[in-house]
Amino acid sequence: MSKSTLTTIEINGVKMEVDLRYAKRIDTLTVGSKVKVLIKSDYASSPSDVHSGVVIGFEPFKDLPTIVVCYLVVSYSTSELKFAYINETTAKKYDIIASVDDDLPIKKADVLSQLDKEIDRRRNEIDELHRKRHYFLKNFNTYFTTENAE
Repeated sequence: MSKSTLTTIEINGVKMEVDLRYAKRIDTLTVGSKVKVLIKSDYASSPSDVHSGVVIGFEPFKDLPTIVVCYLVVSYSTSELKFAYINETTAKKYDIIASVDDDLPIKKADVLSQLDKEIDRRRNEIDELHRKRHYFLKNFNTYFTTENAE
């Protein structure tokens, strides 16, 4: 065994030499754990993306246990919350590790501001639909008989 692949670690006061070629990192995740989500690209030429996220649940299906992660996608003018369902079948698309830092690429106030703008935009869309509905009922009512109304 080559000396370069061995490293000494100490666990509960016991020192061991571990061959790093066969060492495996095991993370303990709980609901609320901070994680980094790697979204693997489908194409070799496209880069993969890493996003900050939080474990929000575990679905203990017998055949396909699943970890549910909510992650934040930050762009120039928007912050979007997305969900990843990570299990054996989605392993080609997602990978997660426990986050070792508190680095978030955006401030909390900025995320909330962007979400508030999105809420206002959607409310305006709803108001516009209500106005269209009212206009339709007012101006197109002559096309419908009293039996077919609403």
